[in-house]
Amino acid sequence: MRLDKFLKVSRIIKRRPVAKEVADKGRIQINGILAKSSSNVKIGDQVKIQFGNKILEIEVLELRDSTKKEDADKMYQIVSEKRVENSDNLD
Repeated sequence: MRLDKFLKVSRIIKRRPVAKEVADKGRIQINGILAKSSSNVKIGDQVKIQFGNKILEIEVLELRDSTKKEDADKMYQIVSEKRVENSDNLD
């Protein structure tokens, strides 16, 4: 599944164009490798996303084409969530 679609369906990022923009700005890594919006996501992947001054690290548990709001969080597990001082730091 494409990264931007996964982020939208899982409701980590509410809109697909926003997910595409975040990925294309170099703020998302999959398994430690910089990812584009068209990158493929598979079950077991570790995804690290930088939102402003927050870094969210998740593990992909399920891939679905669509989901209900209450089931969206079953698609991933939060590995870590931390605040950072410098928003340019994604390491």
